[in-house]
Amino acid sequence: MRIEYDIKLGFKDVMIRPKRSTLRSRSEVSLERSFKFMHSSYIWTGIPIMAANMDTVGTFEMAKALSEKGLFTAIHKHYSINDWNTFSSNSPKGFENNIAVSTGISESDSEKLLHIFRSNPNLKFICIDVANGYSEYFADFVKRTREQYPDKVIIAGNVVTGEMVEELLLSGADIVKVGIGPGSVCTTRVKTGVGYPQLSAIIECADAAHGLGGQIVSDGGCATPGDIAKAFGAGADFVMLGGIFAGHDESGGDIIEKNGLPYRRFYGMSSSIAMEKHIGGVAEYRASEGKSVEVPYKGQVETTVQDILGGLRSTCTYVGAARLKELTKRTTFIRVNEQENRVYDE
Repeated sequence: MRIEYDIKLGFKDVMIRPKRSTLRSRSEVSLERSFKFMHSSYIWTGIPIMAANMDTVGTFEMAKALSEKGLFTAIHKHYSINDWNTFSSNSPKGFENNIAVSTGISESDSEKLLHIFRSNPNLKFICIDVANGYSEYFADFVKRTREQYPDKVIIAGNVVTGEMVEELLLSGADIVKVGIGPGSVCTTRVKTGVGYPQLSAIIECADAAHGLGGQIVSDGGCATPGDIAKAFGAGADFVMLGGIFAGHDESGGDIIEKNGLPYRRFYGMSSSIAMEKHIGGVAEYRASEGKSVEVPYKGQVETTVQDILGGLRSTCTYVGAARLKELTKRTTFIRVNEQENRVYDE
């Protein structure tokens, strides 16, 4: 046993200090980024915000809505091959640039992925997703997937430390997914005692990835547009969102009425409700590491996207970043004990 005494930080522990700026308006800020990848030859351009690959967030409907705005969706892995074929045949041209096909690491997952790409060869992104990216088998799976799909962009995770980011990049990943336990419907930290404050995880993992020419996506922990700005300021190349994109028309999830008001169900993919739905229940050797909540109905996701992008542009004007790419260099975090005045909160 050992103890590390340096303090690790989450989004609530800091704010971004404003700096002198020459920008006159939020409209002058560009949120588009272009990325060259470590292994794939594909060059991606867009707004690097992703909907999480949860079946109450990362739906085909969400992908269509976000793609129109230049944002990205990691499609959840529980759609059938026929579902994918139907979606691909009815989607607008260029949709494949802003979606990833998610997969687990079982033999059946690998076989399903192969069939999806045989039917839809224009798809460009693979998201290899497990809760615990520290197993040797996971790194080996990434390596085999890279060998099988040399031109695809591979997103892999989740991990929270620099040495494992390096391991996955060297195994064939282009983008490493960073985050253990920060999600709003994740209970991993409660059930296992394992985790890492998300802001520090981003800072340390981004440093490791960028040293090798790879990228990271911050996955989880963003409750507000300000948190998204902090994630980018800390060095994240992409930011993945779950709860913020839940509750919309495009999100999926059951519609529930409470006290005459509509809600949509949102749950973690390691929750008992998700495991009962997709794999027949919680195996006797494990515990549920997610919860189910009811999110107030939010209407179309377009309104939320505008709120996020408007907040991010405003952050950039406060620190003098004309482009999202400049935000990290223009960010100075200050440690704080409070974030906002909540006197009028209900």
